[in-house]
Amino acid sequence: MSAAWLILAAIVVLLAGYIWYGRFLTRRFDVDPLRITPSHTKEDGVDYVPAKTPVLLGHHFSSIAGAGPILGPIYAAIFGWIPVFLWILIGSIFVGGVHDFSSVIASIRHGGKTIGEVIEEHIGRSGKKLFLIFVWSVLILVVAVFAKSVASIFVKEPATATSSFLFIFLAIIFGLGVYRLNTPLWLSSVIGVGLLLACVAVGVYFPIHRSYNFWIFILFIYVYIAAITPVWILLQPRDYLNSFLLFIVLLAGVLGIFVANPKISFPAITHFNTNLGSLFPILFVTVACGAISGFHSLVSAGTTAKQLDNERDAKPVTYGGMLIEAVLAVIALITAVTILQGDYLRLLSKEGGGPIGIFSNGIGTFVSHLGVPMHLGITFAALAISAFALTSLDTATRLARFAFQEFFDDGKNSLLSQNRYIGTLITVIAAALMALSGTSDTLWPLFGSANQLLASVVLLAITVWLADIRVKNRFVKYPMYFMFLITLTALGSLVYKNVKAANIPLVIFSLLLFIVAVILIIQAGKRLKQLKSAQ
Repeated sequence: MSAAWLILAAIVVLLAGYIWYGRFLTRRFDVDPLRITPSHTKEDGVDYVPAKTPVLLGHHFSSIAGAGPILGPIYAAIFGWIPVFLWILIGSIFVGGVHDFSSVIASIRHGGKTIGEVIEEHIGRSGKKLFLIFVWSVLILVVAVFAKSVASIFVKEPATATSSFLFIFLAIIFGLGVYRLNTPLWLSSVIGVGLLLACVAVGVYFPIHRSYNFWIFILFIYVYIAAITPVWILLQPRDYLNSFLLFIVLLAGVLGIFVANPKISFPAITHFNTNLGSLFPILFVTVACGAISGFHSLVSAGTTAKQLDNERDAKPVTYGGMLIEAVLAVIALITAVTILQGDYLRLLSKEGGGPIGIFSNGIGTFVSHLGVPMHLGITFAALAISAFALTSLDTATRLARFAFQEFFDDGKNSLLSQNRYIGTLITVIAAALMALSGTSDTLWPLFGSANQLLASVVLLAITVWLADIRVKNRFVKYPMYFMFLITLTALGSLVYKNVKAANIPLVIFSLLLFIVAVILIIQAGKRLKQLKSAQ
């Protein structure tokens, strides 16, 4: 089968989903462009800052994309291309997109509060406390996983380190230009993208060669600083500019696939049981962000809701952002399944470059048919992955700080709830310890399971909220049932696997997530029964 037909089918289906199902969600949530959003009512210049739609889409998309939709489908390709392809499309339209859209709507309807606050209002304070423990734990895992990924990229492709840190300084200049000097966005964008590409070129010619441990240390220092600075200084402008990098990779990947027209050499379905585990449930948690990600809800209700200028922006920014991410996931899948299965298994190993190596080489091969030197294409793809992962790193750290402060917020303005420096420091230290407790291969399945379980919990909270305000919730409730079935099964199997491997830290972490999720299910079930009996 031709890969060009695969990417074409994906684009058509996802576009139809955006138009048709996105319209349904907009009506169901009663989106009103005249309703004032929290970014205006609570504007503070630090977290609540109205953002122009393209800027916010850039920030949101860069934050949610990360390396997840690239690594996940490539890992999952071991099951064959058909189940991965189908889950990306079905999951993103009917599960992941719904999850992201409903998260931002729930947040802005509650004054820009996090999902934890929504849970407190509709399930109870103890439910909120449990959720915040769960969220903080998952975010610690996110920071650990992506710190290891970025450090590995910097070691393997030293040019990415130079470019990535040049991006940071460029973003600060861009933010000052747009928000303090009032430079027109279009002019700032043209100049910013030009300088961004120049940063890529500088990185190629002046790579920074350092050890893995050095980069781990530097990255944790960086995320601490990034998590405590106002969003307009670094987070918004850096993510906006990086989104152009991501869109260039997407466009080049799609065009390259159409021109190169590679053939899919993988079997449609390989085996039900693989080295990763059984197709059900491991396939779903391995694809992870390519179809649904709990981390997205934290971005939607954590930073995006605080910057949403108008309710009508919710659909293109969150639902549209998820479907664009699905396109990236399909491209990543194609880079894996257009090589021979034996070569895939060899390249998937650490010595072969892993999923990042597969993706970079695939993109390099595709764009070489557009006249771009293959080496340049490979380097550019690796640079893009590092940029995506870096955005997820500092966004996750900031969100973990939000969750930490919110947990200790008892209305008495305590030090732990008000001081962002302490919360961020504790978060960074915990993430560093987690990063040292396991390899990328052991942390990724746990990350996928925890991430999807978080999505299940968020869908549960949205279900209760909609039931409380007398809105039909089947479009959220049924995906929630399915996700709990997948994630609890997957987490249980990982507990067993880590017990056999005697990895005690990961066993304890997995059990904590499992127990907290089950307690939240019980509490939410009781609340739903109360609401049903009151009708």
